[in-house]
Amino acid sequence: MIARMAKVFVAGRSEDRDPLLEALRDLGVVHLAPVQADQAVPHPETATAIERTDRALQILSGLEPAGPAPTVSPTNAVAEVLQIQRQAAEIRSRLTALHRRVLQLEPWGDVRIDQIESLRQAGVLPRFFTVPHNRVGEVRAELVHVLGPRPGRQVLVAVVDRIQEPTVPEGSTELPTPTEDRPALRKEAARLDADRRRGARRLAALAHCVPAIRKERARLQSQADWTVASRSGRGDEHLYALQGWVPEERAADLSAGLEAAGLPAAVRSMPPSDEDEPPTLVRYPWWAKPMEGLFKILGTVPGYREFDVSAAFMIALPIFSAILISDAGYGLMYLLLPILFYRRLAARGAAALAQLIIIIGACSVVWGLVTASFFGLDLCSLMGIERPLIRVDTQEANMALLMRISFWLAAIHLSGAHLWLAKKAFPHPRFLGELGWATLIWGTFGIVKMLLLKDPFLGTVYPWLLIVGGAMAVLFAKPSWNLAKAVGIGVVKFPLSAIGTLGDTISYVRLMALGVAGTVLAVSFNTIAADVPWPAAIPILIVGHALNVALSIVALLAHGVRLNVLEFSNNLGMQWSGYPYEPFAKRLNQEA
Repeated sequence: MIARMAKVFVAGRSEDRDPLLEALRDLGVVHLAPVQADQAVPHPETATAIERTDRALQILSGLEPAGPAPTVSPTNAVAEVLQIQRQAAEIRSRLTALHRRVLQLEPWGDVRIDQIESLRQAGVLPRFFTVPHNRVGEVRAELVHVLGPRPGRQVLVAVVDRIQEPTVPEGSTELPTPTEDRPALRKEAARLDADRRRGARRLAALAHCVPAIRKERARLQSQADWTVASRSGRGDEHLYALQGWVPEERAADLSAGLEAAGLPAAVRSMPPSDEDEPPTLVRYPWWAKPMEGLFKILGTVPGYREFDVSAAFMIALPIFSAILISDAGYGLMYLLLPILFYRRLAARGAAALAQLIIIIGACSVVWGLVTASFFGLDLCSLMGIERPLIRVDTQEANMALLMRISFWLAAIHLSGAHLWLAKKAFPHPRFLGELGWATLIWGTFGIVKMLLLKDPFLGTVYPWLLIVGGAMAVLFAKPSWNLAKAVGIGVVKFPLSAIGTLGDTISYVRLMALGVAGTVLAVSFNTIAADVPWPAAIPILIVGHALNVALSIVALLAHGVRLNVLEFSNNLGMQWSGYPYEPFAKRLNQEA
């Protein structure tokens, strides 16, 4: 649920400003709301140092520490990491340029410039021509040497003639002597590559400093927080005051905490007004806690007056994901890999995300057993059954069943959103409008089945659901004693909303389409591997199924998450307009 917030005002003597801020930081419950937001910013030097530290941590985060740990300060380690990164970028750019220049000099072979210069000093002036490849024999000179082919059926020829002008056939072109040679360029590239490897080894050594850099990052952030907090209030020579937000049940603790700290401060709390936008503190149900990891990745925060959708997502997302994956073998990978790497993921703050993936994997294994698919293999014989409960393939009857399941899920999912809105609106008459939309969705369900599954529509309950639901949605879109006004507003809003509802319902067909596509790919890779010798079959199976797993991850993010964050949330009226509750508190690994 979303915790209820109280708006608090704290005032004390100006000379007590720092002790007051220190006491508030120790309590760690007040989300400060700056009086003037443009002034509540950290010092530029601190902000720059935090940005540099974050970039260094990002560079080092993917490296395993190697070699002896360097004895450098975190600040110097950050500076060195960023310098090595800049040098590595420059080296990559220079190596790319060198590679192009080496390719351009390919027709000259490994001729060195100093060799040509030695010939010139000895009075021998070599000249170079591109000659049509079928007329090389027409070149006349004391010395003729073919260096190599050129584009356009040409040949590069070196000629020397100290007595007279050499004779070359028509269509020949003289080339200027190159100013650089491939051996020298390769030598420079080898030196740059050695510098690159040396920088990579140093980065691996600096990876030992990550804990110290993180602690320094926490210190810098604490310093920035202090500056922001001190600039968030307003004061004069006598008083200093702050405002902010506290979870409602902690408001009393604030007064008691300041009193225990011996600070003569006044505290006043009040509920938020309709114009206020408090921060959002989501208290997840224990069983929906894994959704926290997904919301952190998406960066989505519900508004204070919106819904905590974690429980709804926790029910729907694993079901949708299982249908999208449609394979017990792939599900087993989703299940086992996070378990194997759980400690490492938890150390990186991704424990909730790992738990979510484990749950998705478990649901996928169950659905894979229902469909009797294991890495694209049919498990019916192993399970001792004639056919699976649900078969995932391209046969029309089987695809129709999967579509039917998808549309049932759509109707349940979307109507559930409007029933939730109705519950929130009750007893305001607006709740009847939401009940109308929930009813209308089931009528839309009948239309979708008629259009895509050729099910009957007339003579069923669906037309009545459309009529009753549509009438309620129009009449109670914005209830008013002025019936004409209420109907007018409802009529204006209804068409686009109804079309959107139809589109949202049809959108769930992606569950069937992607589930079938993944299964067809798995079966295709198995078929290809079965037609080649086993040494070639193994890499085909590994690469093919790894690719299919990667595609399933994309499907989960692009489609499974979408059905929750867009279709369901739009029907729920979610704007995701919130910002997180972040109390002024001590940072981890940071001393007071």
